[in-house]
Amino acid sequence: MIWAGSGFPAWIRLLARNGFRIHWTVLHVVTYVTIVSLGHTLLRGLQNLVYGRRIANTPIDQPPIFILGHWRTGTTLLHEFLALDERHVGPSTYECMEPNHFLLTEGLVSRWMPFFSLSVRPMDNMAAGFDRPQEDEFALCNLGLPSPYLTVAFPNNPPQYEEYLDLEGIPPRALARWKRVFRRFLQELTYKHHKRLVLKSPTHSCRVKTLLELFPDARFVHIVRDPYVVFPSTVNLWKSLYITFGLQRPTFQGLEEHVYKTFNRVYDKIEEGKGLIDFDRFYELRYEDLVGDPVGQMATLYDHLGLGGFEQVLPKLQAHVANNAGYKTNRYQLGDEQRAEITRRWGSVIRLYGYEPQPAPAPNAPAAAAPTQAPPRPTASVRTSANHRAESGTD
Repeated sequence: MIWAGSGFPAWIRLLARNGFRIHWTVLHVVTYVTIVSLGHTLLRGLQNLVYGRRIANTPIDQPPIFILGHWRTGTTLLHEFLALDERHVGPSTYECMEPNHFLLTEGLVSRWMPFFSLSVRPMDNMAAGFDRPQEDEFALCNLGLPSPYLTVAFPNNPPQYEEYLDLEGIPPRALARWKRVFRRFLQELTYKHHKRLVLKSPTHSCRVKTLLELFPDARFVHIVRDPYVVFPSTVNLWKSLYITFGLQRPTFQGLEEHVYKTFNRVYDKIEEGKGLIDFDRFYELRYEDLVGDPVGQMATLYDHLGLGGFEQVLPKLQAHVANNAGYKTNRYQLGDEQRAEITRRWGSVIRLYGYEPQPAPAPNAPAAAAPTQAPPRPTASVRTSANHRAESGTD
C-alpha cells in the first residue's frame, strides 16, 4: 500500500479532501494506515531530532540527473541503467515509500521484513523490491505535498491537484513549500549516500523550469516511446494502480480521456522545457533504440552529458542486460477507432518523434507490442534542445 508511509496529517488531509468516500471493503486498510501514520509522524520527529542539523548542513554538491518522459516510455529502465553507476544513486523504493524516517529504519526493515515489499510491479511484472530505484513523487505524496498521484487513492473522484503537475498557477507560498520539502528529501538522500542523485518521476517532465531554479547545473535525459504502445500501456498502468492501491472500487470513467489530455500537456511542457536547458546538459533518446542497443545508447548518453567513467559501468550494464534478456513487455490490441483517435489526438507528437501513423492490422494479426527494432530516425525537426534546432540531434 503506497499510502502506508504517510504521516498522520498528510493521511487525514487526503481522506478529508475526498469526503472520506471510501469503499467498505478497504476499511481495514484505512484503519491500518491511520494507525501506522501516527508512528510515521513520531518517527519523523525523532529523525529530525537525531539528524536534523546534519541534514540541513548537507549540500547537494553534485548536480542531479533528471529523467524526463511520459509514463510507460521506459523511464524505469533508464533509471535502473543509470543507477548501476556506483557514483550514482536513485532513491530506493523504501526511501520513497517511507520518506519520513528512512534514515532511522531502512536498514532494519529492508533486512528483517522484506515480505512487506512487492516482488513485481502490478502493471507490468517488472522486478520490484525495497532496494530498487523508485519514483520520488511517491515520497513527496507521503511527505504531505499535493500531487496528481493522489488521484490513485480516490479514482472515482475528480483528478487530484492537476495544477501540481507543472507547479504553475499555484500560490507562491505553496510553491515555496514544495521546493523546501523536495530539497529537504534530496538532502536526506545525499546525507545518506554522498552520491549524484538520479531522479525519475514522469511528473518532473512538466517541471523543468522549477527544477532549474533549484539546480541550475542539473542534467536531463528525455526518453520517448511509440505513442501507439504508450496509450494502452498508460491506461493499463492507471487501472492497475487504481485496483491495487485505490480506496474505492474504480469505475475508470473518464480515464482514457484523462490519458489523452495529460499526454499532450506533458509533451507541451517537455518541448517548452527543452528551450531552457543548455545543449550539453540535455540528452534525448528513444526507448526502441535503448532496448535495441543499450550499450551504444548509454555510451553516447555518458559522452554527451560529460559524465565520464563509462568503462567502469560497462560490465554491470552488460550483466544487467543479460540477466533481464527474457523479460517480455505487455502486448496490447488496439481497435481501429482507438488507433485513429490516437493519431488524431497525438498526431503532432507522433510526427515530431518520427513515429509514423500505424495502419490497422490485418484480421487475426497478433497484438501490438513495442517494436524490437528501432523505427526510422526522427526527422530533422526533432532536436535535443529548442535552442539548437539547427544542429544535429542526439536522439
